[in-house]
This record gives sequence, C-alpha cells and structure tokens, in this order.
Amino acid sequence: MLFSIITITRNNLQGLQRTCDSIQKQSFQGFEWLVIDGASDDGTIKFLENMKSSPPSFILSEPDDGIYDAMNKGIAHAGGFYLIFLNAGDVFANEHTLEDITATIQDLQETPDFIYGDAQEERSGKTPAYKPARPYTKIAEGMFTHHQAMIYRHDLVKTLRYDITYKISADYKFTLQFLERSKTIVYCPFPLCLFESGGISQQQATLGRTEQFKSRQELKIVSPLHNHIISLQQKIIWELRKRYPSLYWRLKSKSGLMK
Repeated sequence: MLFSIITITRNNLQGLQRTCDSIQKQSFQGFEWLVIDGASDDGTIKFLENMKSSPPSFILSEPDDGIYDAMNKGIAHAGGFYLIFLNAGDVFANEHTLEDITATIQDLQETPDFIYGDAQEERSGKTPAYKPARPYTKIAEGMFTHHQAMIYRHDLVKTLRYDITYKISADYKFTLQFLERSKTIVYCPFPLCLFESGGISQQQATLGRTEQFKSRQELKIVSPLHNHIISLQQKIIWELRKRYPSLYWRLKSKSGLMK
C-alpha cells in the first residue's frame, strides 16, 4: 500500500462527507483510508458503517486528547509507505492528485523521504486562492505549505509523534523533527489539497505563533534574536491578511508569503 490517508474528525459529518467523496474519486487507488473519530454524536459512525462504496479501511471512535492525539492514533494503525493527513472538510486538489504524486516520484532515482506541494485555500464567495509552497529550507520561518500538502515516509517516522502539549502547531514541530531525518525531499509543482479555511489554526493564530516560537526555541533551530524576528514577521503578515486580504492574496500568489 503506497499511501495511508489519515482523517481526523469530531462532530463534522458534513466535512467528513466532503473528504470521503474526494478520496473515493481518486483515480489512483493504491491507498488505505483511516478515520480517527473523537467519539462523535452527530451520525458520523453510522455514516461510515453504512458506506457501501469504498468504505474506510480502519475506523476508530473514542474520546481523545485533541487533534494531535488523534493523529498519533492514526500513525499507530497506518500500514502505508507514506502518510497523508487529510482532516474532515479538507479534500484533494482534484481527482488525479494521488496519481500525479505517484507519477512524480516514480521518475526519480531515489525514493523520497518527504514530499510536499502547493495548496489551494477556500475563500467565502470567491474562487479558491492558490498558495504556492515556499522552499522547505524556509521551515524556520514557519510552515512552508499546508500540512495537508505534506507527505511523510512512514518508516522514517518511527517513534516520532505529535506533541500533544501543543494545541495549534504540533504539526510544525513534527515537521521540523521529521525533516532532520529526511535526506531526499521532493517538491511537486502543483496543488495537492484544497484547504478548508476557518480552522482552529486561523481562529487562534496568536497561540499558533507562540507555539512555533517555542518549537524553534526548544529544537534550537535559530538564534533567540532570529526567533523573535520571525515571530514579529509572522504577526505583521497575519495583520496584513486580516486588514488587507486582497493585497495579502496578491502577494501570496506571487511571492509565497509565510503561512
């Protein structure tokens, strides 16, 4: 099995149905789909159990300690060569996304340890915004693309898990740590996901920046002064997004501002 698609959900049946539809439509079928549910009471489990076409390979529904605890459970049960985290409400960019990724890596001489690509983000009443990834070498400045557009080689994850003491940015710390053990990194110059905006990382952006600062400090990625400068830059970019969204998206699509 080439890919393990891990979907985290809790009381988001409508979003889960969107994600399910996207996964089922993939032209490449060399994957398993794992759904980790946080004990939903909105009909999620009934929907999953009654699926007649391409049901999930694995379903787990029980209380958890947040999204990153649920992601860790997904890792523990996954069997694919690569891990993809596509949460309820998020979808692949199109029906050929997995096929395009597979074609990209099959042409390489070395098997990639980490794969990433561009993303699209939904905007209310507008065409989805194209968000080109920045080079992965810019990881110190923040996430260089959306987590849903990152693919991790499973056997390199080993005992690495998301730090559940982080509520917003454990994916950033996880990626920092994973890149330290990655040798072959491949960029796919096309969108891998359509990201559902308005999630917790956007609702609590200040906490997210604080946790990213803590990750850089803990892992000694940059100097203390540089860490403060990055945090300030992130705050300015976030304020630009809130106050002047049209300008933000124009700059983002051309230059790849920080997430």
